[in-house]
Amino acid sequence: MGKQRREEILRRVQRQGFVSVSQLVRDYQVDSSTIRRDLATMERLGVIVRSHGGATLPAEPAEIPYHVKIGKNVAQKRAIARAVAETVPHGSSLLIDSGSTTLEVAQALRNHREMTVITNDLRVAAEIANQGDVRLIVPGGEVLPAVYSLVSERAVDLIKDFHVDYAVLGADAVAPQGITNTNSNEVSMKRAMLRAADTVLVVADSSKFGHTALVRIASFDDVDLIVTDDGLDEESAAAYPVRIRRVHPDPALQPPVTALMPEQAPRTALEPALVPIGDRVAPNPTAATE
Repeated sequence: MGKQRREEILRRVQRQGFVSVSQLVRDYQVDSSTIRRDLATMERLGVIVRSHGGATLPAEPAEIPYHVKIGKNVAQKRAIARAVAETVPHGSSLLIDSGSTTLEVAQALRNHREMTVITNDLRVAAEIANQGDVRLIVPGGEVLPAVYSLVSERAVDLIKDFHVDYAVLGADAVAPQGITNTNSNEVSMKRAMLRAADTVLVVADSSKFGHTALVRIASFDDVDLIVTDDGLDEESAAAYPVRIRRVHPDPALQPPVTALMPEQAPRTALEPALVPIGDRVAPNPTAATE
């Protein structure tokens, strides 16, 4: 019985990316010490890694730190975000995925009114919380430090109960095989989001195309529109069996290299989003005096 249970647990970890001890206790009707022994055995075999309150898959590629992601291809991400803001009408309900591009989307939606936003990203939530006429819902969970997203089985179950107009999903890689992600912990949440939406928008700058990451998130049949920049040429875009909108980034959207000196850098990755919009420092030091 123990061997069969461990095999089932492994399949769940592979499918969902994360399992919690409390959920396994409820599902298998055993005490927590039994589940912890199962997980310890599986960890010795190298098939899972125990984490606080549960288990994940081992030996994943390192997640790119948020402060690195957020500084890459900024003009492209902002142009993509503006295109999404043009697509989404006032009064819409949205699920917004975690990521640096989806954070730009949240910022581009500042002038939208009467919206409902559900997100598992702490930075996106902080940005939306600073906006006015928006209802914000944040499912709980454990924070993934490198990406500032919340994951838990209960949060996934909560997302499955929602029905929204749009899901805005990020992607680590886009290839002819589909949309893939580096971190398997986020897989079940992303899949729940796309299934809960009438329209699925994937936001990914052109550097993400032609690559694959560890875990498949979605096929192109699951996606209504991919918004990217024109660094992906027209011929390459036509090879993908999905509608792709290519936008041209305005160079003015790219912050100057000297905009953030080391002594001005945020102490935490959340700090910029937590500062009220009116109190933010101008990205160009000379702009504030003009």
